Amino acid sequence: MTTLRATSSHSVPDRPPIQVMRGQRVQAGQRDTEWPEFVFVIADGGAGWVPGRFLDTSSDPALVLADYDTTELATTAGEALTLVEGDDRSGWAWLRNEAGQEGWVPLRTVATVPGT
Repeated sequence: MTTLRATSSHSVPDRPPIQVMRGQRVQAGQRDTEWPEFVFVIADGGAGWVPGRFLDTSSDPALVLADYDTTELATTAGEALTLVEGDDRSGWAWLRNEAGQEGWVPLRTVATVPGT
């Protein structure tokens, strides 16, 4: 188990998270300028950012290639977190806090605790 420490706080966006499922059709929009791995999608029930590699945009609407949950985890500097799943390619990681809440956090806001 890898333990991380938040080096800076992370706030979650105001919009509710969405979950897209493999085989689902979504409207794919623009790539994010800060996080170019991500494409803004509009799906049944909401909108959010999904890694472009999880979408087949050769048709309109786009086809979701893998399940994805856009839930982000709010953190505070100094907070201990557990790595559940890393995604170095996108620059984010799915983390769990000490209260058991989980979500995506930017890798640039955390550091590995030595010896874990």
